[in-house]
Amino acid sequence: MNKRSSAATRISGPARHASRRPGREVQALAWLFRHPGFLLAPAAVVGLVALLGPLGAGITVAALVGGLLVWWRVHPATFDRFAAPRLRATWRRWTVYRGRRWAQLMSDCGLTREHRHTAEQLVPRVLRVRSSSPTIDTVYVRMVRGQDVTFWQDRASVLWEALIAHRVAITRHRPGVVAIVIEWELPFTRTIPAPDIPDQADEVDLGAVEIGDNERGEPFTAPVIGGHRLVAGASGSGKGSILWSTLRGVGPCIRDGVVRIWMVDLKGGVETEQGAPLFHRYATSMSEALELLTEFRDAMRDRQDWMRDNNIRTCTPSAGTPVELLVIDEMAMLTAYGDRSAVRDALRLLAEIMTQGRASLFCVHGYLQEPSKDVLDVRELFTQRICLGVTAASHVDMVLGEGARERGALADEIPGDDRHAGIGFVIDRGSRLPVRFRAAYVTDDDITELVQRCAPRDADVIELAGDRGAA
Repeated sequence: MNKRSSAATRISGPARHASRRPGREVQALAWLFRHPGFLLAPAAVVGLVALLGPLGAGITVAALVGGLLVWWRVHPATFDRFAAPRLRATWRRWTVYRGRRWAQLMSDCGLTREHRHTAEQLVPRVLRVRSSSPTIDTVYVRMVRGQDVTFWQDRASVLWEALIAHRVAITRHRPGVVAIVIEWELPFTRTIPAPDIPDQADEVDLGAVEIGDNERGEPFTAPVIGGHRLVAGASGSGKGSILWSTLRGVGPCIRDGVVRIWMVDLKGGVETEQGAPLFHRYATSMSEALELLTEFRDAMRDRQDWMRDNNIRTCTPSAGTPVELLVIDEMAMLTAYGDRSAVRDALRLLAEIMTQGRASLFCVHGYLQEPSKDVLDVRELFTQRICLGVTAASHVDMVLGEGARERGALADEIPGDDRHAGIGFVIDRGSRLPVRFRAAYVTDDDITELVQRCAPRDADVIELAGDRGAA
């Protein structure tokens, strides 16, 4: 057989791809298989009628609906936790993310494709909807073949404008599936009051200290131990709210000597002086800060020697082995804007502390406005990152990691007024999605209450500014 006849055979042979769509009955069966509720719900109603009669079935359904209404009114907390997310997800699944409306949305946003053999319009399919709060949905969508998460992220802004939503964040959930977080409106409509001070130290969970609320209406917590915290935000963004909320959350531990605060405030102590009785050590100038850092490093080495002698791998917080918490307000003054030799010494001490202090309970919390590498050379050593309102889009990824802004952490778009102070983003460790939160607002009276109730019992506070004496 010559080449021409061989080519003709290949062309005239069976098609490699089907040129027509499956029958309607097959499509209907496949749809029912994916959505069994449409078959089970009518079947359940028919079964009730057959078993109890029309009147009995009506009474049973009315009792179920009435029970939900009573639950909603009597115990909102458990209803909102267990029932409301499922009911919302079901309602929105069938009113927003289905049928022609969803197909038209995908087409308008350029997220559909045409099958090259059948000319069928291929529409990304919604697999599941979660509705964790009244303002937030997470929609899991199987992408059309030939798309990837970057393709979807490039169209995120088009998608949220088409949805008339407040924010849309997109990330990869598993191969072929993206998770779309749709925030319909800003969840924080009020200022969050300062968290209550626990009565006893054993009531404090140092791995989850309450700071405010997250966008799901749940307490926003952050660990004090197990790593180091970086908080970045422009002036007036609410960094002080995080600082003082954390101290209120661990107040009884400060009082009982389970947590000791080493405070560095290179703005002259203007914003932290009121809490001076809480501090184990306190520095307000560069020379004092270097002295404090050196003492902090030496204390860490002493504890490491003790751990080695006693064959202890990780310390447990107690009065004998307290959590030593170094808080640095306006960190850039220590790591970038000071005398060159002093900055070099400060960075060397910080690097040693942050690479070795975890097991011995020596932790660093740094607060700053500009998070670039030029300002904070040890930025990658911070294991916990919090981004409040910032002034540049690039700052978001600098703080939260590459691609955080593309996934929805729009911290540079948070207004800089008092009404939005304390709003920021963290990255959820499980889903890797940005989670919005609002830190509680701590007033001067709240700080006074903290000092009165939680100043250390055996205070040995040394204010390294010498001439001010002990607090």
